[in-house]
Amino acid sequence: MISFFLLRILAYRKRFSVSFLATLALVSLVIVGARAQEPDEVIKTDTSLVQLNVGVVDRQGHAITSLSPGDFVVYEDGVRRPIEHFESTGAPFSLALLLDMSGSTINFRQQIRSAALRFLDALGPDDRVAVIQFNGKGVKMLFGFSTDRRRTAYAITDLANGAGETPLYEALKYSLRELDREGKRRKAIVVLTDGIDTQARKADRELVQKAPDAQVSTVIRAEAYSQLNTVLTNADRLGVTVFPLALPSGDPKRLPLPDPLITAQYDAARTRLQLLADRTGGRLNEIHSLDEMPKLYVEVAADLRSLYSITYQPQNPARRDGKWREIRIEVAHADLVARTKPGYYAR
Repeated sequence: MISFFLLRILAYRKRFSVSFLATLALVSLVIVGARAQEPDEVIKTDTSLVQLNVGVVDRQGHAITSLSPGDFVVYEDGVRRPIEHFESTGAPFSLALLLDMSGSTINFRQQIRSAALRFLDALGPDDRVAVIQFNGKGVKMLFGFSTDRRRTAYAITDLANGAGETPLYEALKYSLRELDREGKRRKAIVVLTDGIDTQARKADRELVQKAPDAQVSTVIRAEAYSQLNTVLTNADRLGVTVFPLALPSGDPKRLPLPDPLITAQYDAARTRLQLLADRTGGRLNEIHSLDEMPKLYVEVAADLRSLYSITYQPQNPARRDGKWREIRIEVAHADLVARTKPGYYAR
C-alpha cells in the first residue's frame, strides 16, 4: 500500500514539474516577444524647456566668451521666446567620452589612447567625464562620471580594448541614459568612431543590393534611420551636444575599391555622423591622418569651453505634434555669429 501511494506522489510531482516548466517557458517567450516589439526607448524629462548650447565667433572665427544673457535673442518658428536660464562659457560639463573599440580600430589603438589623454588634459577641472567603449561584446562603462583624471586616464590606457562589431547607436543611446542621471549640468558626447554601425550597415546593404544600378547612390535615406532619430530625439530632450571625431577608416573617399554598393553605405554612415553634429549643435571633425587626432581632440575641448547654455520655454510646450520647430539665435553685436542646433522635432 505504501509503495502504491509513493508511486502516485512521484507521478503527481512529475506532472507538476512538466506543467510548471512548460508554463515558465511560455511566459518567457511572451516576455521576450513583448520586449522585441517595444519601440525605441525615448527618454522622458520633467520639463518642457528647450536647452541649447551656443557658440559665438567673430568674423575671423575667434570664439567670444564674455557675453551676457542680454546679448542673446532666441526665436522659435520666428517668434521671440524669453530666456529662462543662462550659463556662461565657464560652467562645467558632464562629458561622455565614447571610444570605438571594434575590429576596425585595432591597428591604431595607441594613437587613440594618446589622443584621448590629450583631451582629458584640455578639459576644465570641474568637468565630469565618463569613459564608455563599444565593440563586438556590446557597450560598457569603463569608468563613470568623475573629475578624477588619474582613474579616468587608467580606463583609457588600460581598460579600453576589444574587437568585433560596431554598435555605435546603442552606445549613443546608452550614453544619453547615463547623462540623464547627471541632473541639470551641461551635457555633451564626444565620440571617436569610423561611423560604420553594424546594424545600420546591414540595413543599408539590403537596400543597395535590391536597388537598380541607377539608384544605388540615392536609395539610402540616411536621415530616416530609426536608431539615429531615437538618439536625436533624446539628445534634444536632454540638451546634449554631440561631437563626432570621424576616423579615416570610415571615409568613403578612401575606399580601396570604387564599388558603388560599398561607397553608398559609407556615404550614408558619414552623413549620419554629420547629422548627429549638425542637429545637436556640435561639429563633425574628420580625421584625415592619425597624427591629427590629438590636435582635433584639443579643438573639441576648446569648442566646449566656448559654449554658452541657454534654456527657453517654447510657445506651445504641450503641443507634441512631431513637427519641426526652427530655432534661430541672434546676438546683439552685428559682427558676431551664433551657432547652435537648427531646431528640433516636437515629440
